[in-house]
Amino acid sequence: MIVGKLLPSVSKQVIQENINTYAVASGDHNPLHWDENFAVNATHYGRIVAHGMLVLAYISEMMTNEFGTSWIEDGTLKVRFKAPVYPGDNVETFGEIVKCEEDIKGYKVSCSVGCRKIDGEDVITGQASLYMAKVD
Repeated sequence: MIVGKLLPSVSKQVIQENINTYAVASGDHNPLHWDENFAVNATHYGRIVAHGMLVLAYISEMMTNEFGTSWIEDGTLKVRFKAPVYPGDNVETFGEIVKCEEDIKGYKVSCSVGCRKIDGEDVITGQASLYMAKVD
């Protein structure tokens, strides 16, 4: 693992169909995510907002693309949600390996990670870490 290595980004357009599918899968049926009238009249957002965890899943996809089963088996995230994502927004993940500690069995890898809108506004920032066993 090379400190400073940039992780391959994942780009997505957030669409209402994905938000609806996520609501069913997660059981989160808050009307903020599907009811335009509610979102406009009863929230400060003024429109429908994507689930934060849906957007966070894009970061996990980036980590899986880079680290495979090591991420799935041992990955952890500590993040802050910084801004809402709306249907129609284009977002892109970003990440960088910031620390790699070797021991006799493998590597403890730490990354800075996040997701931002195409206009540059960060919507999620944080850290990810995982342990990777050495391959014989």
